[in-house]
Amino acid sequence: MGTQTSKSLTASSGLFTQWPEYLELCKPRVVALMVFTAIVGMFLAAPGEVGLTPLVFGTLGISLMAGSAAAINHLADRHVDAIMRRTHLRPLPSGTLEAWHVLSFAGVIGITGMAILVVLVNTLTAVLTLISLIGYAMVYTLYLKRATPLNIVIGGAAGATPPLLGWTAVTGQIDPNALLLFLIIFIWTPPHFWALAIYRKEEYAKVDIPMLPVTHGDDFTRLHILLYTILLVVITIMPFLTGMSGPIYLGGALLLGAVFLYYAVKLKITRQRELAIQTFVYSIVYLMLLFALLLFDRYLPLMQQQFA
Repeated sequence: MGTQTSKSLTASSGLFTQWPEYLELCKPRVVALMVFTAIVGMFLAAPGEVGLTPLVFGTLGISLMAGSAAAINHLADRHVDAIMRRTHLRPLPSGTLEAWHVLSFAGVIGITGMAILVVLVNTLTAVLTLISLIGYAMVYTLYLKRATPLNIVIGGAAGATPPLLGWTAVTGQIDPNALLLFLIIFIWTPPHFWALAIYRKEEYAKVDIPMLPVTHGDDFTRLHILLYTILLVVITIMPFLTGMSGPIYLGGALLLGAVFLYYAVKLKITRQRELAIQTFVYSIVYLMLLFALLLFDRYLPLMQQQFA
């Protein structure tokens, strides 16, 4: 009993003194992009009518559960992270946190996020977010990542859910337009991650993770980055074709897509390793700006009406 109390006190004090390490467990930059797409999904679901409750508590619940999934990912990959150069300083392999700290933290924020969504948002969003957490933290991290070079294609479904979650948080139902937003991120994920995998190919090979460049080579991967990027550009036209967005979005999406295609084609032709990490970085900027365009295009007419 005394030992358990001592551990609890240690964990409580550690949470305050080691908050940067706990924050790192949540992969804040990754989660921030996910949450941004979720918020865009909210505002697209009900233009001008997003209530404060789904906006605040939906964002909070989704963020906490995404952070929990990221922490579980840290826990599951701690031995691999200790070997890879880019991850060996993470809290677990560096020894700044112990496994039980991470498990407890993931459990607390995950359960809290789930409770917020169930009680203050709606059950559908809570269930879909839980499925996403299980898909990323369990199915992808514990199985797919080490089982198949198609790991990121299949597992990418979990990371593509945030705009769908944002949509259901506001409306309480799944809409075809929400599924279209899901599809955009689902198609975006492979070229985004494969670019990083080319750059980090040796590290993935060293820890026996069958990323596509490791199992099929760089040329094969570059070709598929190009093919997926072409498909992505086509898919991103669909919000305009379905009437969800207007010409401002279409013009911006085509411009952003053209730059993405430039990187993909250049990566395929020149085979420069440094270009792979540049493509990866641009892909993040691309997704952020694409969803910002969706939001701007939808709300510009409303703003013009308000100030007319």
